[in-house]
Amino acid sequence: MLATPLLITKELPNLSYKTTSDRFDDSWEAPLSTLLGLGRAAGADLVEFFLERVNYISCLAEEDAITSISPRLSSGAGVRVFWGKVDSYVSTNDLSFKGLKAALEKALGLLGLQIPGPSAFIPETNLEVLRDYAGLKTKETWLGNSSNMREMSDLLLTANGHLAKHAKHIQSRRAVYFRDWQEVLVAASDGTFARDLRLTQSVGFSLLCEKDGNRSSINKRVGSTSDPAFLRNWNSESDAAEVSESAGKMLEAEFVESGSYPIVMANEFGGVIFHEACGHLLETTQIERRTTPFADKKGEKIAHENLTAWDEGLTKDAFGTIDMDDEGMPAQRTLLIEDGILKNFISDRAGSMRTGHPRTGSGRRQGYAYAAASRMRNTYIAPGQFSMDDLFGSIDRGIYCKKMGGGSVGATGEFNFAVDEAYLIENGKLTKPLKGATLIGEAVDVMQKISMSSQDLGLAAGFCGSVSGSVYVTVGQPHLKVDSITVGGR
Repeated sequence: MLATPLLITKELPNLSYKTTSDRFDDSWEAPLSTLLGLGRAAGADLVEFFLERVNYISCLAEEDAITSISPRLSSGAGVRVFWGKVDSYVSTNDLSFKGLKAALEKALGLLGLQIPGPSAFIPETNLEVLRDYAGLKTKETWLGNSSNMREMSDLLLTANGHLAKHAKHIQSRRAVYFRDWQEVLVAASDGTFARDLRLTQSVGFSLLCEKDGNRSSINKRVGSTSDPAFLRNWNSESDAAEVSESAGKMLEAEFVESGSYPIVMANEFGGVIFHEACGHLLETTQIERRTTPFADKKGEKIAHENLTAWDEGLTKDAFGTIDMDDEGMPAQRTLLIEDGILKNFISDRAGSMRTGHPRTGSGRRQGYAYAAASRMRNTYIAPGQFSMDDLFGSIDRGIYCKKMGGGSVGATGEFNFAVDEAYLIENGKLTKPLKGATLIGEAVDVMQKISMSSQDLGLAAGFCGSVSGSVYVTVGQPHLKVDSITVGGR
């Protein structure tokens, strides 16, 4: 027996819903249920709403002055409509029932779907009881307990003072911090109804030194989620000393000779190469476009048997940690590669529909203006069985890549990455510092040459740009040995 319909379409113009204006709570269930049912009545297979509020601020210290404080407040929503294997997406900053309905009608219209006539029934959408991660984890106090503008300014100026104390031959010194507070609500016609609060913070240094015509530039950034006291607890003097030491060594470095070398890559941000050159190729977005060489390789060997890799959203305070993704799916752990064998891909809702690979809680987006897509979270190569002495001792002549810089990656995994701090390895020992090194290769080739992993897994904060905007991610790895790779230099 069919359930009694709650509404018919001609009643929509007279509807009035009272929702809580300063937070997304269960008062939003009634209007969103109605709109989801309306979308289904128009013929959509699935409809999803993503609501967002943001409170963001950044602060920049240059030399001994605060030169920029940039706050941003925003709110809005996006609606995605699926019809078969195609979809449409429309965003709006009008969170009223009328505004959300207008966005839904536009999204339906893009697919050739229309709101049915005035006497059509609107089927009831039964949403789950609000799954509120903010309430479950007492996140409501996070924003109020974070550093205010006066505190962040004072802490950054103190940090820049540490650079002046520890570094020599300084040309410029900068310290930058941001805090991104985000409230999200996801409601979909499959019954999803979930809310979360996120607090993402990052702080770091940029130091440029010059001596006798030689320059060195070293950056360091740390980040966290879920910790309002993050900036207060930052050990800025320790990081300033580390950055200053690296910059000083690189001022005296010789240019590397180009060639093919075995290398040891440092842990933490060294994982950026795996993220860029391989991780993106495991996203279902790439499978849909047929731009990944791994599309049909599930269950096959794609890396050295000593390599295992994960993508997950669970590590406490890591930069890519989320309690739920931007499609309302709880975070989990995904085994990507095990002993060199490709086990799983990184998949969002649309990717799962179009490729058949199961969702992995990886539907992410920069904000409401973007549709979610398959994106990495905390992505890293797992620790191995070797010691640091094993790695360095296996190399007669090679290069230690201690700090990675920027780079570029082609659509199918061709990459080049600058090395900001490097050292020559001779007979298993570090000898002289080197500069000007660039690592050049292809993911398919290099993955087979990562033959040794140490036990010192380290994670680092990063930013990832792709089809759904810029999102916060973690990159990571232990120290790794690559048997051979092309190194560009002089």
